[in-house]
Amino acid sequence: MSLLSRLPARRSGLAAVLVLWGGLAQAATWIVGPDKPSMTLAEALAAAADGDTVALMPGRYKGQTGVVTKRLTLRAVAERPVLEAAGQMAERKGILVVRGGEVTVDNIEFRGARAADADGSGIRHESGSLTVRNCLFFDNEKGLMSTNDEQARLVIEDSEFGLAPHVEGGLPHLLYVGRIASFSLRGSRFYGGYEGHLVKSRARESRITYNLIYDGNEGQSSYEIDLPEGGLAWIIGNIIGQSEHAQNPVVVAYGAEGGHWPKNALYLSHNSFIGNPWPPSWNLRVFESRLPGPVDVKAVNNLSLGLGVFSPGTSGVFEGNRWALRRRAVQSIYTLEFGLTEASGLRGSVGPAGQGGGESLQPTAEFKLPRGTRPIQPPAAWSPGAMQTP
Repeated sequence: MSLLSRLPARRSGLAAVLVLWGGLAQAATWIVGPDKPSMTLAEALAAAADGDTVALMPGRYKGQTGVVTKRLTLRAVAERPVLEAAGQMAERKGILVVRGGEVTVDNIEFRGARAADADGSGIRHESGSLTVRNCLFFDNEKGLMSTNDEQARLVIEDSEFGLAPHVEGGLPHLLYVGRIASFSLRGSRFYGGYEGHLVKSRARESRITYNLIYDGNEGQSSYEIDLPEGGLAWIIGNIIGQSEHAQNPVVVAYGAEGGHWPKNALYLSHNSFIGNPWPPSWNLRVFESRLPGPVDVKAVNNLSLGLGVFSPGTSGVFEGNRWALRRRAVQSIYTLEFGLTEASGLRGSVGPAGQGGGESLQPTAEFKLPRGTRPIQPPAAWSPGAMQTP
């Protein structure tokens, strides 16, 4: 492709920066704005080529939607822009529809998605590889929804999902991952669910690490984490909790709808569970009888703040799990400070978590407010739960 063919067209409100290396055109950055005469999101997505960047100026983008079918990066220029559905949906599915390619979405807010089928999504991920970083999803029927492409991959980091719409019977899951190859969720926060689940994944492999998945005082979600069709799952170093208005006593559910994948295993280590005082929460429920063949289950070094249970009657390894009163064990759940207190007597009270599925179950990081993680060094003696530092 010639250099001239990669130059953007000259028109009012349209701008692109061409990056050159060794005299050849490598990639263009297409600048988008919330109001006329700026280039719209849809125009930029149509004009961009593989490897380009679509950069959004600050502001509220009301009714601007788009479909991504190329290898692109979408990011904020500076302050995080807000894509507000305002009654519009790309292909009647989502504010942004991602289909094919390798796509990265960085530092963008998605708000108010509604669709006729009650599956209006901030992002609808249909195929390809999608990475989402530093993004916010509020008041959507589905914050992010991934459909059933068994080759697709999804990575979510340092993002926030909350404030599900209160529509009875709509099941507005904050995050719904379909039957895809792999799903990774790290350093992200979930709260304010309603009837649906906070995190739901049907992926062949799910890695859920170092997140704050806590419904909060106003939340009314069902499960906090739902893995309805089994698969391989690693849930490590998360703070996971219900509100007193929870729709279901189960916090983490595995295999509730039967199996789909040839291998099923669940590795749950160093998580802190926040349940309701009474009746006791099911921190973990494995629907073993609904899954074909043997299921490898390992739940080690988890902390239950309250009278939660870990799937009684399920075969597997259940070691190093501890129970404690909220007011003595952690600093304050009301200010989201989950570090262990000296009074808890739990610091350094468990052994190494070992391995599960050929991977280490020892945490290497902790969740950090408002979103993100901080690395930790292996302590001289491990403590139960998600927080190794005070």
